[in-house]
Amino acid sequence: MHVIHIDNLTDERLGDFANLTDVALRRRTEPAGGLYIAESPKVISRALAAGHRPRAVLVLQQWLDDLRPLLDGLDVPVFVGESELLESLTGFNLHRGALASMHRPPLTPVSDLLRDARRVVVLEDIVDHTNVGAIFRSVAGLGADAVLVTPRCADPLYRRSVRVSMGTVLQVPWTRLPDWPDGATELRAAGFHIAALALADNARSLDEFAANAPERLAIVLGTEGDGLSRAALDAADTIVTIPMMHGVDSLNVASASAVALYALRSR
Repeated sequence: MHVIHIDNLTDERLGDFANLTDVALRRRTEPAGGLYIAESPKVISRALAAGHRPRAVLVLQQWLDDLRPLLDGLDVPVFVGESELLESLTGFNLHRGALASMHRPPLTPVSDLLRDARRVVVLEDIVDHTNVGAIFRSVAGLGADAVLVTPRCADPLYRRSVRVSMGTVLQVPWTRLPDWPDGATELRAAGFHIAALALADNARSLDEFAANAPERLAIVLGTEGDGLSRAALDAADTIVTIPMMHGVDSLNVASASAVALYALRSR
């Protein structure tokens, strides 16, 4: 751990933390550069516990002592500065105290995640990072085994996703499907029943489906606006819907994930 007190932003290593509010910029640079941003000591702790390696850390002076036990013994630069300076670098107030640029771990092959799983969640083209993070938190809290994200789904390791998930995206096994809905073939070959959560005339009630749920189940969730694609519905073995009241037809996808995961949890 190498503590570097800064009073200007000329060090090139600070580039990992520049303009973090620019979503388009982070999408271009973080995955391509093999990095993601962990925000807050709690999230940094979970990233380190998962075996992820930090490249650099940015911390407010008053939070440095909280980070020392986490970073002691690591060969990593720790940049320490005052709030106004760090805000001018990142584009926002570091009220959570610290950021770390972390090396991304390699993605696990889909077959490895499916081998011992009983409940997996598939995220089809969900583009809102808040929803992705909230779904991961539901997956962790309600005991699903893994998450598979489609090629156009938002990055689970984007800063907002990690933060909203309370760092659980760093604990839940996940990977990106190379193709979708062709990836449904691999799920079915591994013995998974594919249940698409959607509104449809031929949908089964979640209560009814959960009463005799398959042993190995993949729950497919769709994008916020249009829901699941026609191709995803065609690839499903069953379409499942959450019964609603008072003229409301559906829940936000993150809320729906929690309801479905609780009802369909392994027993």
